[in-house]
Amino acid sequence: MAIQTKKAAAAPAKEQSHWTFFSNHAHVLLCIDMSDDKVLRDVAVEVGITERAVQKIVADLEAAGIITRFKEGRRNRYKINRRVKLRHAIESHRTVGDLLDFVHKD
Repeated sequence: MAIQTKKAAAAPAKEQSHWTFFSNHAHVLLCIDMSDDKVLRDVAVEVGITERAVQKIVADLEAAGIITRFKEGRRNRYKINRRVKLRHAIESHRTVGDLLDFVHKD
């Protein structure tokens, strides 16, 4: 005589976690690369973080020598140093330019 087992109740659908492969620092850098005179408020909207967070990230990128900020009239513009090596040991053989080229490649 076979023993009947109850079918397992269907597991409730899990909410999909929200994560991305790139950090907010990378997202801000990519936005600046697309438009070097974009106001940080617009970058914040695109990345989905606060304007204050973008300001801190820009300061981090400046301190690391990855971007240079300069005034043009009343606006800030940014120049990216594409030759700076990426910081993590896993990708330190690549440059900021390599990352930007990879992401923006058609």
